[in-house]
Amino acid sequence: MFNEKQTQVLSYELDSSRIKSRSKGNINLSYLEAFDVLETANRIFGYGNWSYAITSLAEVSQETNSNQNIIIAYRAVVNVTVNDLSHNKHISREDVGFGTGIAKTLSDAHEGAAKEAVTDAIKRAMRTFGNQFGNSLYDKNRNQQNQPQQMQQQQYSQTKQLQQPQQYNQQHTQQPQAQQQTQQSHNPYDYTSLYNLGLTIIEQGQNLILAGEDMYNKRDSIKACGFRFDAPSKTWWKPIEQQQAA
Repeated sequence: MFNEKQTQVLSYELDSSRIKSRSKGNINLSYLEAFDVLETANRIFGYGNWSYAITSLAEVSQETNSNQNIIIAYRAVVNVTVNDLSHNKHISREDVGFGTGIAKTLSDAHEGAAKEAVTDAIKRAMRTFGNQFGNSLYDKNRNQQNQPQQMQQQQYSQTKQLQQPQQYNQQHTQQPQAQQQTQQSHNPYDYTSLYNLGLTIIEQGQNLILAGEDMYNKRDSIKACGFRFDAPSKTWWKPIEQQQAA
């Protein structure tokens, strides 16, 4: 399907200078920008040798926040097709994307959500062609190695709060005793179902924060564990105190 040069380029390690990062609910995420993915596809496959089609695009939720901003969520399914140089053979990949639009007007919120959902779906479908399209960023171990050392230490510290609550409390003896007891009462085994879905739970202050991929399709299991979705930060969270009342 791919010629020797294309196969060679697809096998290269991802250039770290292409990797961008952003904060999402106190979690640092690595990603490739949409224009970078499209330019890489043109460079490797050639102009006119690949295309994408929107299989479905639908609104999944709509609400208004406390600032009277309209929040709309969209779900998109995109099919990416790559042809060989002779256009006699092709490979198709399909994936789902999720986008949220936040704006004062309904039309702007729809536009933002739809564009983000389609872009997310394209990037997720393209990643199946290898590291040049960011597939390695979905490898949590490799992703952590590519992050700055300070960012790694911060994430490690946050995760350690969950895995070793007693040790974490000892390192924060200046906190009130009642707060330390709240942290000690947290039991990670209460969320085995979420761990089995590949999700991570981080203890941040008085809240538990969820991290992981494809959380939209796992929302039923997440809601079943008492987590709530905060639309402005696009974060699933749960007060630690809520566990004590359960």
